[in-house]
Amino acid sequence: MLLQGKTAVVTGAGSGVGAASALRFAAEGARVVCADIQGDAAQDTARQIENAGGAALPVTCDVAREAEVEALIANAAAHFGHVDIVFNNVGVPTPRLGATLEEHTADDFQRLVAVNVGGVFFGCKHAVLQFKRQGSGGVILNTGSVAGLVAWGGAVYSATKGAVHQLTRSVAIEGAPFGIRANAICPAGMPYTHFMAAGGAPADAESVARMAERTAANHPLGRPITAEDCAQAAVFLVSDNASNVTGVLFPVDGGYVAK
Repeated sequence: MLLQGKTAVVTGAGSGVGAASALRFAAEGARVVCADIQGDAAQDTARQIENAGGAALPVTCDVAREAEVEALIANAAAHFGHVDIVFNNVGVPTPRLGATLEEHTADDFQRLVAVNVGGVFFGCKHAVLQFKRQGSGGVILNTGSVAGLVAWGGAVYSATKGAVHQLTRSVAIEGAPFGIRANAICPAGMPYTHFMAAGGAPADAESVARMAERTAANHPLGRPITAEDCAQAAVFLVSDNASNVTGVLFPVDGGYVAK
């Protein structure tokens, strides 16, 4: 029970890495605020936690809107008494997978920046404010990407994840005197989540299986990355087992960036 007695806020908790992490956090004893732009999806994850004997609160939240993120953190603190962990997990892919830099429209660019960078900025900002009000420190975890570590995944998307990584490291340094830690997980290809489908990739079972095979071939360990792989890394980084770990960009990539 690595997170016994702690309250965790997870954005994008309705699916993929967010859902897997919310469930894993709850299994480790955390009370989980499940936030997602899709309210029904947030409720579904919260219901699964409660059915397993845990405590959860579903919240509908658009992370690109600061007022909604501020309300999310305030709601979590009011409902459970305090906030210990904020996992800024929401991200969107390049609208058309494979699109080059010059093929992105201004709207494409603005959306990627608003969600991938803005959502993490707002989440970090209001987590820090809440942790400082509480006076007992806290943990921020962000979802970055191997695309922010190497030139992979599309120029604009990669740039937004690079911004997430630098924001993570800067928050770690600024927050250290206040007992606030900040780290990021950096997943590689995850064909079994809905992330690639959101970028236009076919979502039928046969296409996903082919994509998983190609993705696995790119990873030295020979397996695609799953949401559960990310959730396991997330649990460690937000737990007291990582109490002296901050400013880390943690690849969950089967060895991809080490090649």
